[in-house]
Amino acid sequence: MTETKSERRPRRDADGRLVTVGDLLGVALAGLVTGVVVLLVFEGIMSLARAFDFGSSSGWLALILPVWLFTEEFRAAGYGAYRIVVAALAAGFGIAVGMTLAGLAAATFPPLVSGAVGALGLTVVYCLVWFYGLRWLSHRAG
Repeated sequence: MTETKSERRPRRDADGRLVTVGDLLGVALAGLVTGVVVLLVFEGIMSLARAFDFGSSSGWLALILPVWLFTEEFRAAGYGAYRIVVAALAAGFGIAVGMTLAGLAAATFPPLVSGAVGALGLTVVYCLVWFYGLRWLSHRAG
């Protein structure tokens, strides 16, 4: 894995993968925040139009941009069974943590907030398991 010379952020290696876990988390969380802001604007417009109550749509929709990033990272990882194993583990652990956090938040908050909390948990766990799991398993597999 060689790092290309670039002053741009986020840094990518020659294969197109993000180089550091900070870059991966930063880009994923920026996408998540963008998704939440778009949802808030949509909710505001729809509640002003009296189409439905504010906060009634699912906050899980904020995952659209992070999932796109994860798909691009999966594609850039190249060929090999290790990337499928790591993606499945990251998705499983991420969904488990996200659903747990969303379930805990659902008792108090509307679906928009509880879904966004679940999406945050899923995003962070997926990033950590994907980044470290992929590097560990690819070195171990050769």
